[in-house]
Amino acid sequence: MKDKRTEADKREQDELKATCHIPGHIAIIMDGNGRWAKEKGLPRVGGHHAGVKSVRDAVEACAELGVNYLTLYAFSTENWGRPKEEVGALMSLLIHSLRKELKTLNDNNIRLHTIGNRDDLPDKVREELEQTIELTRQNTRMTLVLALSYSGRWDLTQAVKHIAEEVAEGRLSPDQIFAETISAHLSTRDIPDPDLMIRTSGEMRISNFLLWQLAYSELYITDCFWPDFRRPHLYEAIRSFSKRERRFGKVSEQLKPV
Repeated sequence: MKDKRTEADKREQDELKATCHIPGHIAIIMDGNGRWAKEKGLPRVGGHHAGVKSVRDAVEACAELGVNYLTLYAFSTENWGRPKEEVGALMSLLIHSLRKELKTLNDNNIRLHTIGNRDDLPDKVREELEQTIELTRQNTRMTLVLALSYSGRWDLTQAVKHIAEEVAEGRLSPDQIFAETISAHLSTRDIPDPDLMIRTSGEMRISNFLLWQLAYSELYITDCFWPDFRRPHLYEAIRSFSKRERRFGKVSEQLKPV
């Protein structure tokens, strides 16, 4: 991975690490593949294929910068409503990408994790995912989280169901339910909340993504379509994040220097 970087990029990364606070967890809504393809007179699937290069670049850059978690909104529960041809092409692309990138993940000590309803995924996709997760589970440099068949409302609904079951079985009483209880029942229970959420394509919404977890995340919106998103865009998002004052409901005077 490092051998592929230019000297200029190495210098920029060193400058970024020296002058900016690097987020521990970055989440990205990868939006704009279809519009990118339309502008170029290509079928929508052409945009998805082009977006794979952006995924690879973002993963490599985050690992090199020392980001601990990178979560990518790859396929929402609502995306199942898209044309069957597009959904099928996305599932095939996912299988191909997992097979192609397995060696790169292991070579660079990156662990794969997923959140979402795996039961809705085609058998071949689920099997490929489970195999890749198993073959990378010992890696420790960074965790790449793919949100697949995921939505924030689905996540919260599943958490409420599980909590209700525990109450019904007498293992939990209503007065024992706190914010931490809900967090512990979400699909992200072992993952820290995102520090920074990036959305491409300029849309000003979070589209049912990590509704609970984004409560205090810093948001960064870029007009760039996902297939055009590269390291400089990521670096600019981190620079913007580093200039923010994260008060978490407090006032500036209460904050301790980091």
